[in-house]
Amino acid sequence: QVQLVESGGGLVQAGGSLRLSCAASGLTFSSYTMGWFRQAPGKERELVAAYTWSGVTKYYTDSEKGRFTISRDNAKNTVYLSMDSLKPEDTAVYYCAAQLYSSNSYNYWGQGTQVTVSS
Repeated sequence: QVQLVESGGGLVQAGGSLRLSCAASGLTFSSYTMGWFRQAPGKERELVAAYTWSGVTKYYTDSEKGRFTISRDNAKNTVYLSMDSLKPEDTAVYYCAAQLYSSNSYNYWGQGTQVTVSS
């Protein structure tokens, strides 16, 4: 049974930092691209960053570039999202997801972790 468990969310003041973690189990972690998504109230879920199974990092929204960093530790089956200079508009539920290298969509999802940035 595949499980993705996020942690590290919370309440932080604008300008602060958080580091989210996503621990995966039940899958061959190194064969998966790992992505971080977020969904703000009233908005669609959006892909923020991904770390491919082949070692490439990708960032999908201009506002996060330079502030967010995705990393992974295949030995620990964990993917991270470090977030600096947080803004109130970063407030959202953050989800990690796993996409098998041969798939064209994300196969597994975590339950999400809330990030709230106060002004």
